[in-house]
Order: sequence, then structure tokens, then C-alpha cells
Amino acid sequence: MHAMQYEFTLPADYDMGVIRSRVARVGHLLDDWDGLGIKTYLLRERGVDGSPANQYGPFYLWNTVEGMNNFLWGGAFQRPVDDFGRPAIRQWSGLAFEEGAASGSTPAYAVRRRQPVPEGVELAAVMADAVTETGRLAAEDGAVLAAAAVDTRAWELVHFSLWESDTRKADGDVYQVLHLSAPGRDRLPRGRQW
Repeated sequence: MHAMQYEFTLPADYDMGVIRSRVARVGHLLDDWDGLGIKTYLLRERGVDGSPANQYGPFYLWNTVEGMNNFLWGGAFQRPVDDFGRPAIRQWSGLAFEEGAASGSTPAYAVRRRQPVPEGVELAAVMADAVTETGRLAAEDGAVLAAAAVDTRAWELVHFSLWESDTRKADGDVYQVLHLSAPGRDRLPRGRQW
């Protein structure tokens, strides 16, 4: 599993209805993308759920690097680049994935928590804790799924979870889920990724 996210920060007075309409129009295009586990079309609105900015920030869990590369370099990614500019893309290697207690539900919210991996810690213990946290989040009422991944360049962990309602039980940046493409969700490896 490989995690990926990019974000477009939009002006404070931006009409976020434009993003909602865009996703309603094109969100289905990745519903059968080869190599994709899930893509969540995510939106944050300034002043809602603690968001300091308007952002459009899709989050991906890939089953294959080939599928991700085909998306990035095969033309599909050019559309958002043409419309919003070329964003920095964060990428993390997968640590854990679990289906949630509400896995059959349509997610309404996503929570992403990024945290540094401190210097001087035992890496195996930190990664094991991330796996445990993934399982804890997935077992919570209302959890649709949970994942954890690590960026070994920046030494950053990311915890990502989807929730069926606003009764989410995770800390981090809160996003509204506008659409979920999940062509390979059933093929995302469960549990610890090593």
C-alpha cells in the first residue's frame, strides 16, 4: 500500500460550490482505476471544523505504484494541474490498513493526522504503535476505515480515517468527503504491512 495526498489551498472567498460541482461531474472517473485502492475527494472550508483555509485535498491509498504512476504521468493528473496549478504531492509508505466497524457505510468525513517521528526513538516501536492506532481507530463506532503510513524522507507519520458521521473519534485535520472511488479497496492488504 502506498498513500498519497496533494492539496490546493484556495482564496478565503472562493466559492466552494465550484469544487463540489467539479467532483460531482468528474469524481466517477477513478471508480474503476487499475491499481487504486481508494481515492477520497476531500474538502475543507475555512471556519468549519477548525479549518483555517479553503482546501481541496484528495487522499489516495494505492495498491500498486504502477497505478499511481499511470494516474500521475498518464494524463489524468494534468486536469487538476491545469485548473489549479501544480501542487506538492506528499507520499507515504504503507504501515497498516483496517476496515472499520462501519465499513459498509458511505463516509461523510475524513480525518488526517500528520506527526513527526522524533529523533532518538526506536523506529520499530513507533511503527508498531502506528499499527495499533490504526486498529483502535477502525474499531470505533462509525469508523469506515483507517490507515497509517510513513514518509521516511521527512520522517512523518500520517494517520488517515474515514467516518460515517461527525461523531468521529480521531484527532487531526477534518475534511468533508465529497466522493469515494474504491475500485481496489477489497485488495488493500489488511493489518501490518511488513
